[in-house]
Amino acid sequence: MDNDVKTLIDRVEGPVLRPGDEGYDEERTGFNLAARHAPDVVVCALGADDVRAAVGYAAARGLAVAVQGTGHGISVAAEGGVLVSTRRMTDVRVDPEARTARVGAGARWGDVIERAATYGLAPLNGSAPHVGVLGYTLGGGLALLGRSHGYAADRVIGMDVVTADGRLRHVTPNGEPDLYWALLGGRDNFGIVTAMEFGLVPVGRLYGGGLFFDAAGVPGVLAAYLRWTATVPERMNSSVALIPFPDMPGVPEELRGRRVLHVRIAFAGPAEEGERLVEPLRAIGPRLVETLRDLPYAECGSIHDDPPVPMPWTGDDVLLGELDDAAIRTIDERISRGELIVELRHLGGALSRPPAHPNAVGHRDARYLLAELHPGAAHGPKELVRALAPWSVGRFLNLMGHGEDAGPEQVRSAYDPADLERLAALKAVHDPCGTFRVTYRLP
Repeated sequence: MDNDVKTLIDRVEGPVLRPGDEGYDEERTGFNLAARHAPDVVVCALGADDVRAAVGYAAARGLAVAVQGTGHGISVAAEGGVLVSTRRMTDVRVDPEARTARVGAGARWGDVIERAATYGLAPLNGSAPHVGVLGYTLGGGLALLGRSHGYAADRVIGMDVVTADGRLRHVTPNGEPDLYWALLGGRDNFGIVTAMEFGLVPVGRLYGGGLFFDAAGVPGVLAAYLRWTATVPERMNSSVALIPFPDMPGVPEELRGRRVLHVRIAFAGPAEEGERLVEPLRAIGPRLVETLRDLPYAECGSIHDDPPVPMPWTGDDVLLGELDDAAIRTIDERISRGELIVELRHLGGALSRPPAHPNAVGHRDARYLLAELHPGAAHGPKELVRALAPWSVGRFLNLMGHGEDAGPEQVRSAYDPADLERLAALKAVHDPCGTFRVTYRLP
């Protein structure tokens, strides 16, 4: 093993770490502290050549390869094998004339947002700017402006990817279209993407923020929100989250110790029109806090205000069709107790339409997505997700959790049957030995 690793060290520009080495624990730990890789070797890649060396080393020895940028979307923790850490590959370039961005494998959305905003442009990032670009996009990328502009995966123009044979390929819709299709929705099953180019949208400002209601003191928020979503245009993007705020310093006084329903708004249009569209939500009842305002897109992370500090959590999700009164009762009954965090996102609009260049992101007919999150490392029972099975059309890959929440049944549920069959066939072609098996693994 030592001689083998010496060979790898000689071929890699970045650090190569083994258990006990200084920096090993930091490198194998991602944002979600509930799961942590335990590889034999960590390759801290500085570029595509380092990734090629790591994959070639692992493939020649029959070792599994895992990849980690920020570690937000960990699915399976590596036990042995090789972990490729891409967090140093943070290059971000914006072409304002072409309205595109090209990023390295370790780039985070915040850097792209900041640079694109200079030109009145925006990427299709999610709610948290500290999330990595590539893992989010390869899993589909449910964007903050998804109803207005579709999935982040739908805007990808090209990718550089190291496949199991150690080759660096440039993949586009017209060059290797099958691999392009499979990577966008198939996550890390087909290789390690070292760079990605994607389109930006002409959005410089939003009308956004939130309405906070006392979950116990203002009944009927969920039902009113669902009625409202049936009336709004595609430019209106929203979700509602149940958050049990702790009674502790640092939490706003109005929210401290309360179970709060937080309606999140991101309207890609004039503030005055956003105000008019949101008015029915204000009629639901008294609000604890309201943060709606006209804001530059560079401040879009303030809408959900996701915590940027690493923490442990487990969870699952379910994609839903139309929700009737029975579905609303099912959700209401189960969110009225415990420390469960739940978010219901309004889908449809551009998310429901096929992209210009096909990809493997499934279940575009879903009307809502419900994500269930349990703080802490222990896997809690996903009672709400299971109870909503009668309304389910599948799952969304990026939010289904890790470990036992990312097993074969859950992974299958993320795809339409024909797409799953095609993905399995392409996996057999591009990774016949299962080198990339430490991920949301295809059956």
